[in-house]
Amino acid sequence: MALDSQTVGETPAQNTAAQKFYFAAWRWHFYAGIFVIPFLIILAATGLTMMFITQFEGRDGEKIAVEVQGTTLPVSQQANVALAEVPGAVVEWIGPKAPDLATVFRIKTDDGQRLVAVDPYAGEVLDVWNRREGWYELADNMHSTLLIGTTGDRILEIAAGLSLLLVFTGLYMWWPRGNAMAALVPNLRARGRFLWKSLHAVVGFWMSLLLVVFMISGLSWAGVWGGMLVQPWSSFPAEKWDNVPLSDETHASMNDGHQNDVPWALEQTPMPASGSEAGIVGIPDGTEVDIDALVALGTQLDMTGRFRVAYPSGATGVWTLNRDSMSSDSTDPVNDRTVHVDQYTGNILADVRYADYSLMGKSMAVGIPLHMGLMGTWNFILNVLFCLAVIFVCVSGVVMWLKRRPYGAGRLAAPPMPSELPLWKGAVLIGLFTAMAFPLVGLTLLAVLAFDLLLVSNIPAVKRAMS
Repeated sequence: MALDSQTVGETPAQNTAAQKFYFAAWRWHFYAGIFVIPFLIILAATGLTMMFITQFEGRDGEKIAVEVQGTTLPVSQQANVALAEVPGAVVEWIGPKAPDLATVFRIKTDDGQRLVAVDPYAGEVLDVWNRREGWYELADNMHSTLLIGTTGDRILEIAAGLSLLLVFTGLYMWWPRGNAMAALVPNLRARGRFLWKSLHAVVGFWMSLLLVVFMISGLSWAGVWGGMLVQPWSSFPAEKWDNVPLSDETHASMNDGHQNDVPWALEQTPMPASGSEAGIVGIPDGTEVDIDALVALGTQLDMTGRFRVAYPSGATGVWTLNRDSMSSDSTDPVNDRTVHVDQYTGNILADVRYADYSLMGKSMAVGIPLHMGLMGTWNFILNVLFCLAVIFVCVSGVVMWLKRRPYGAGRLAAPPMPSELPLWKGAVLIGLFTAMAFPLVGLTLLAVLAFDLLLVSNIPAVKRAMS
């Protein structure tokens, strides 16, 4: 489609239905960008922060080097060393990823949860710190709630949905119309706004697929579309645990703060309960069911890489062995595994693997560590480049708007509305369908559509301010 046959300045004339549809897409792209750009920059910046912290220090700051000195002490002895330093109750053993790294224990105290790093060879405490109070936690809270709780979660859910609108309208405007190479490679010989437009379009195209993946995985973890609609019917069904008593607690009870410690597909699934003869043999009769036996069981089950053991909580609580790529335990989501063990009999009550998840559960098992840059060095580098590209596309969009906006006019300078919006009834239907599939996003689209068609079109003062 040639858009430069008749122009006023840099604004093409709206002669054909295709040109009018282009302007409609451009206007919606602009509206979505106004709302989304600040949040995309926040998400990219905090994402970069969390990835670098995880890569070099560990999510919980657990990457502490030690000198390898023969064999390691029994885990129970290491736990006693940690408790001597920080009295309380051990909540979790976090195994080291490599022989030259410290063992970490999570201990619940009257003042909150603390992490204690222990040299597994020398039996000495190396460091003690409060859990969820570091730079990672701050970045994660901003990334998930903007530091304002549920309200922030809802705002980011809308931003993620509108980012999809940005992608689809942007791809429509980018679609090659005569010169395919110009759509794939930026025109570095251009100057001014045309150079920014070329860079914006080409970089946006190359990052669009990954942005869609990231937004869908983010939406699946959001409170409304994810927590209320998608996650419930995608969760692992506890009915698969034949004749196993269930607790009133769900797996989400194992999470601490805003960070998730259990797989997405299990969060809303009830926990099994200890205190019966159910299950299959895990720890042989005559062997004490303690942390040493549980760590040995994890090794026997070939939970390679790092795995973690959560201690039982209460009289019906279970031991839980967990290897989850989302928690940076491994780089391969297909090897994720969660095993629950009766605290009295040592029987395995449940053994959940990647293959047991639903299709959406499997998608999230892969999508979340991909989103977090945890699937190896290639994933880390890819995500760093992606976050930088997101920031660039946001900044270049603002620059193009400033260059197009009349100086000192006091107007928003939105792309002009077509005199006759083609297929507007179809747009309303799409908005209604989106409202049913993505409630917050759909309602936002319908509100903006109503504002554009009813107020902007009919009130001269509003029309002047937006033009």
